[in-house]
Amino acid sequence: MSAAANGAASDGAIASDGARAAVDIGGTFTDVAVELGGRRWTGKTLTTHTAPHEGVMEGLKGALKEAGLAPADVGLIVHGTTLATNALIERRGAVTALLATEGHRDAVEMAHENRFDQYDIGGDRRPPLVPRYLRLPIRERMNWRGEALLPLEPDSVRRAAEALAEEGAASLAIGFLHSYANPAHERMAAEIIAERLPNLSITLSSDVCPEIREYERLSTACANAYVRPLMDGYLKELEAALGAAGYACPLLLMTSGGGLTTLETARAFPVRLIESGPAGGAILASDIAKRADLSRVLSFDMGGTTAKLCLIDDGAPLASRSFEVDRAARFKKGSGLPVRIPVIEMVEIGAGGGSIARADSVGRLRVGPDSAGSEPGPAAYGRGGTSPTVTDADTLLGRIIPDRFAGGRMRLDVEAASRALEAGVGAPLGLAAETAALGVAEMVEEEMAAAARAHASEWGKALSERVMIAFGGAAPLHAARLAEKLGVSSVLIPKEAGVGSAVGFLLAPVAYEVVRSAYAELSSFAPQDVASLVEAMRAEAEAVVRRARPAGAFDETVKAFMRYRGQGYEIEVEAGDALRAANPDEGRRALGAAFEKAYAALYGRTIPGLGAEILSWTLTLSERRPSPERRPWMSPDGAGSAPEAAADCHGVIDPKTAERRPVPVFDRAALSPGAALRGPALIVEDQTTTYVSAAFSAAIMEDGAILMRLSATETPHA
Repeated sequence: MSAAANGAASDGAIASDGARAAVDIGGTFTDVAVELGGRRWTGKTLTTHTAPHEGVMEGLKGALKEAGLAPADVGLIVHGTTLATNALIERRGAVTALLATEGHRDAVEMAHENRFDQYDIGGDRRPPLVPRYLRLPIRERMNWRGEALLPLEPDSVRRAAEALAEEGAASLAIGFLHSYANPAHERMAAEIIAERLPNLSITLSSDVCPEIREYERLSTACANAYVRPLMDGYLKELEAALGAAGYACPLLLMTSGGGLTTLETARAFPVRLIESGPAGGAILASDIAKRADLSRVLSFDMGGTTAKLCLIDDGAPLASRSFEVDRAARFKKGSGLPVRIPVIEMVEIGAGGGSIARADSVGRLRVGPDSAGSEPGPAAYGRGGTSPTVTDADTLLGRIIPDRFAGGRMRLDVEAASRALEAGVGAPLGLAAETAALGVAEMVEEEMAAAARAHASEWGKALSERVMIAFGGAAPLHAARLAEKLGVSSVLIPKEAGVGSAVGFLLAPVAYEVVRSAYAELSSFAPQDVASLVEAMRAEAEAVVRRARPAGAFDETVKAFMRYRGQGYEIEVEAGDALRAANPDEGRRALGAAFEKAYAALYGRTIPGLGAEILSWTLTLSERRPSPERRPWMSPDGAGSAPEAAADCHGVIDPKTAERRPVPVFDRAALSPGAALRGPALIVEDQTTTYVSAAFSAAIMEDGAILMRLSATETPHA
């Protein structure tokens, strides 16, 4: 599938000589965006799972051809991928070993010694990435202050090296007790191992996650080691392919925290790329929220494999320092693999266009989390797939016009979709194919609604007052119905929605975060006590960001992670004012006030008379970017007054009546700002289709976005 040209502005994106390209590898499609001189060209190509770089090269080639550009005209490539995530979920990483302090090798399996669901006697977590026979004990011991209680015993490391060679380990994580306070023993062990096994990939927990909490630190180190050979090999192949094709520009990688980093850093710490694709989408939604002056937004990104939902307040997505991969129970905290890295906070479920539907053993309809991907893909693709998917359901429901899919370059097979739904869902449940298709669509929308409600509840946020920004190849097909279920009255579909994450990459700044654990009680805190620590963190972050941006200004943000004494978990607190204080008393007051403000915002109260303590510090350097031009246009009497004539009609099954009815079809490229229409309707473009349900009306905004609003006569939560 080649690219489509769009005249889109690129305000606020990273400055670079020549054109800039962004590539996002998903489970089904690889999305590409190229922009130059205020114009943008976007495209999709099927992901090539056996050799992902081939899909990247094909996508770039198609986009550049549409733009009339050559590889030498590209001045920057930004890349994000789900390869690391998929490797963890599908357990396709390297044979990985762990060196742990003697007596602590089972920490990754014991976890927190609790149950994520106390009422499920059969519930269990996924097995650790490193099996017990590859978790090797090493004689050494540090205390929490970083003082050696037992010196490292080199012979125990040498014996471990022999065992690693015998077992054929390709990657190694080293995680010793309290190494965040003093990494000396980890580094000594790494030197001994590297001398004997020079080709072994080695990850130190003190490098990838220098924080307290042994289980999370070891889990993160093991995850990094597990995917590092795979990602290193892929990035080398991509770099070689780009060079051979004539690209001579820098290649930057998107991180889970929403910043760009260098190829070298990505190779060393691929765990930071786990949520890189979804992060691009959140950046796009945040940029739109800032420009449109939207204070409360729900970002909805639905692609071929997963759906991601993110809360954005005052133009900034929620952020976190930890998340879980591969949860055994979808919405249960503690059921997945914990990873401590900077990440944009979102909920992600296996509900995409390629998600497979089935009837389970007790006659319940299930959708996902497994996906048909691109090989073979949904049955409607005509590539040999026989399992019924969400895309098959959308095709049979009429939400996708078969000969308009991907700009007409890939015609969908309606009969194949119908057969798959009849065999996989209809026959087991005693339903006609069309009824089964409607059930699949309703089920996946209910699951996304449940995920959104659970996520908002965890953060104490309301959904009904938010504007939904929907993007990704499948999101515009389901956004209206999802909004109805959530009680959201406004939905925005931006331009290039089908490749939203790739477009978001072009808006991302170069950024890097460094973390250090350094315990202190607030009552005895003094800014000068952490001055040398902050300076070292700044130097580490600057060494990374300057490789990507030798010139230019960076903004620095320092945060403390604090809690009341006796609590088990800490919260994020802005610490810049406290560190700039003129004296210790002023610094303590400033940090205490910031902690109470953050605590009250999260929990609705403070705890009088209870002391606070600091566990960790983070420092982030982020490329300084101009503020986007604000253009508020969400007023009640907003754009949308001129009626439009439909280009055609297409039969679509109404989700409330289950009846097929002809609805008007509009070509998005032909709709001018101010155009208005009432649902039901389809708005078709090369990369996606927007389904305007009967409950919504739609208007084309000044920048080409589609704004859908719930009709006054409709009742939310339908």
